[in-house]
Amino acid sequence: MSEPRTARAAYEALLKDLRETAVLASAGAVLAWDQETQLPPRGASLRADQLAALSGLVHERRTRPEVQEWLATAEADPDLRNDPDASANLREIRRDLDRALKLPGSLVREIAQTAALSQRAWRDAREASDFGSFAPWLEKSFDLARQKALCYRPDAPVYDTLLDEYEPDATAEPLVQIFSELRARLTPLIAEAAPRHARLSTPIDGLTIPVSKQMELIRFVAQRIGFDFEAGRLDVSTHPFCEAIGPGDTRLTTRFDEAHFLDALSSTMHEAGHGMYEQGLPKEAHFGEPLAESASLGIHESQSRLWENFVGRSAPFWSWALPEARRLLGSDLGGASVDDVVRAANRVKPGLVRVEADEVTYNLHVLLRFDLERALLSGDLPVRELPGAWNERMRQDLGLEVPDDRQGCLQDIHWSMGAIGYFPTYTLGNLYAAQFWSAANREVPSLQDAIARGEFAPLLDWLREKIHRHGRRFSAFELCQRATGEPLSVEAFFRYLEGKVAT
Repeated sequence: MSEPRTARAAYEALLKDLRETAVLASAGAVLAWDQETQLPPRGASLRADQLAALSGLVHERRTRPEVQEWLATAEADPDLRNDPDASANLREIRRDLDRALKLPGSLVREIAQTAALSQRAWRDAREASDFGSFAPWLEKSFDLARQKALCYRPDAPVYDTLLDEYEPDATAEPLVQIFSELRARLTPLIAEAAPRHARLSTPIDGLTIPVSKQMELIRFVAQRIGFDFEAGRLDVSTHPFCEAIGPGDTRLTTRFDEAHFLDALSSTMHEAGHGMYEQGLPKEAHFGEPLAESASLGIHESQSRLWENFVGRSAPFWSWALPEARRLLGSDLGGASVDDVVRAANRVKPGLVRVEADEVTYNLHVLLRFDLERALLSGDLPVRELPGAWNERMRQDLGLEVPDDRQGCLQDIHWSMGAIGYFPTYTLGNLYAAQFWSAANREVPSLQDAIARGEFAPLLDWLREKIHRHGRRFSAFELCQRATGEPLSVEAFFRYLEGKVAT
């Protein structure tokens, strides 16, 4: 391989190499998607070996001496530093490389292999509601997370280091303050709304809708709001997710309950929000570069929560969607009106399962996980005591008794896949979403009328312009400031929630 003779040539060689590495990593993404949707149970061991091998190869490519040399040469060039695209790429490539160089390849492979095997163990344990069978895997996952954090920043708090992987520059201390304010302001909202909403009944309560009919509806809605099925697909999994494979290939999954068709619709609109963000990133031109990657998991979550809640639970949306639902479900939905469906979709009712939670109680689920995973990491909470601690927090926070592990500490996939430090991004996503929604309505005054007509392009276009096209050009906090004119706060979120609860 001939050596680049100029900084620009070094930069171009670096980008070419990043794209080739991203192609290899995308094969791992396909295998991860297949693991959750198609893989036969007895294939789990081989799949773990495959993912470990690919993760090791990707890590080796990303840390090769040539990559380090190309980056150093490009960074030294003032023209590249003054180029907005190049400077953003170089900044983020340096961040990624410095982190990757601190991880031994053996640990990278072990983390990938453990995650694959642990997810299979989690699914089996969840089905049997048997935490004891999963506990050894959870212990290993947290141990590996500690090892990874110590490699990255041995003198920093472990939780901050893990959180930084998902939400760059965020730390636990300010989140504790934000979450304390959320808890203090959510508690009276729940106390006021939940008893009143418990007495509500709607014509769609108790309706049974076949899964095949629900699939017709959710595919129609996902396509209508802007998810491109020519560049993606929708399947079924235990835990709904979005897998970004690469340019032209973004995959969603959902799940169904015949007695609660709104759950599948909300889940699908949520994942479609993730998917439309992935489809809106400039991957065709910049695949493998930071410019084609999401700013943070909190920003990613803002896109899913915005479509699921701010759009999908609104009266304008259901003014359009209810006639379509009757047509596609082959049901009159009990003669329900738009108001009936909106009330059903926005009922404040403390529940056991995070992904089924209403908007008012949802963040208490996240706060519970935030506190427990920090205690697990520090050793203050032994893994074997997790079910008891979880159940006690559910009693304290939501007044609920947890009947089994399946509906308790085994309900989420994240810890089994090694995503430790991830949960705060859900609440950050809610806060970002509220500010984006407020700004979009301010800048596009006809937005609500367009949604009521089933026209979602004005909103998607605003998100493409303000959020999607920038990739990692800006930090999450800076992106929020630029898109909304305000720093991140809880105020827009509470204005939204309080207005909803009051109606």
